[in-house]
Amino acid sequence: MHQPPTTFQVNGAAIREIRKAAGVETSELAERAGISRRYLSHLENGTRSQMRPGPYARLRRALGAADSDLLTPPEARPPKE
Repeated sequence: MHQPPTTFQVNGAAIREIRKAAGVETSELAERAGISRRYLSHLENGTRSQMRPGPYARLRRALGAADSDLLTPPEARPPKE
C-alpha cells in the first residue's frame, strides 16, 4: 500500500520567486498558509527545506502553485546518509 511522504523537500528559491511574482509580502503569505513568517523566511533562504504534509499543502494552496513548482527535483537533493 502506498504511504504518503512524511515530509516534502521544498525549493525555497522557487517559493520566494512565486511569492514575489504574485506581489505578496512574506507576512501575508505566511498568514494565508497558516505558518509563521519566520518559518516561511527559513524556507525561502534555505535554512529549512523539509515541510510536513499539512503546512506544505496550505502553502501550495496559498501560492496557487503545483507540486512541480515547489518541490526540489530528486536529482538536486543531497544524498541520504
